[in-house]
Amino acid sequence: MTMPMDRRTLLKLGAGAALGLAAGRAAEPGPAASRPRADAPWNPGTARAMPTRNLGRTGHLVGIFSLGGQAAIEKPDNEAVAVPIIERALDLGVNYLDTSARYGGEARWSEQYLGKVMKRRRREAFLATKTHDRTRDGSLRLLETSLRLLQTDHVDLWQLHAMATPQDVEAVCAKGGALEAFREAREQGLARYLGLSGHTDPAVLMEAIRRFPFDTVLMAFNAADPHHLTFRPLLDLAVEKGMGVIGMKIPARGRLLAGYAPPPLEQQRGAVKITRTGALTMKEAMGYVLSHPVSTVIVGVDTVAQLEENVAIARAFTPYAPAQLADLERRAFPVSGQAQWYKRDAPQNPPSNP
Repeated sequence: MTMPMDRRTLLKLGAGAALGLAAGRAAEPGPAASRPRADAPWNPGTARAMPTRNLGRTGHLVGIFSLGGQAAIEKPDNEAVAVPIIERALDLGVNYLDTSARYGGEARWSEQYLGKVMKRRRREAFLATKTHDRTRDGSLRLLETSLRLLQTDHVDLWQLHAMATPQDVEAVCAKGGALEAFREAREQGLARYLGLSGHTDPAVLMEAIRRFPFDTVLMAFNAADPHHLTFRPLLDLAVEKGMGVIGMKIPARGRLLAGYAPPPLEQQRGAVKITRTGALTMKEAMGYVLSHPVSTVIVGVDTVAQLEENVAIARAFTPYAPAQLADLERRAFPVSGQAQWYKRDAPQNPPSNP
């Protein structure tokens, strides 16, 4: 699909008056936010492929495994690997694809690769992207490029990317902030639903949710979560508000998994060093998160084989009992520092089990 000229014009900066959101306040979503569209996504293979759950008030029945737009899908000049992964995901019944204006650097490789598939198969996927800009004007510019690269005239979900500090919340809520762009995009049909994402501090996301009626939250959650700055209160708040909840950092980029080989310390960047292999299987890592009230989990993959393994895990999923969840948390504790490097004040790995 190509973007109609009238919508492209609406994205031009300065078109129309700013909505003038008062700092820290926003109106409830209008009827357009929940009204079904004739072109709502539907993948006929999803129900046969894996269990589905409701993506909050969007009404979309999402498969419990979804494809993340990182790993192979954000690498430069990797079309020969990335596009077949996306095609195979849709073939297998995956019906939620996540990307961002930041994935793949300035060239935005992730959106480029997804666009090559969306050009032909847009109807099969609930398509989500993000803006990392905190202003109205900057976010609208990013959205215009996202739509062009994704080869569509709308996204199903547009999200605030990596909300990490109280200053982020103030910036997006202020006059001229990104929430003005969100309201405009929704009203003009450029984004069906609105969400936010973050992995640094749950309190930041909770404050943003209290200020604006987001439809979804993309949040970090894994078996190491209880050991430092837990995101569980955020999960509970999102469920209370009827939001769709998308889990990320499921295997902590492999750092929770048995057999993970840490790179040499001198090659590692950041304050939190990877010192040990993990203790969980991918089945356990995914099963832990899916045993909580999340709608779906997104995982990036490097190969079609990894994708197929994850879909098979989702197909066979059965919830873990509380005692099993507690055991997974115990086993994750020795690597809980390296598995939560993304959180505020993340600690190094503890010396021993609690």
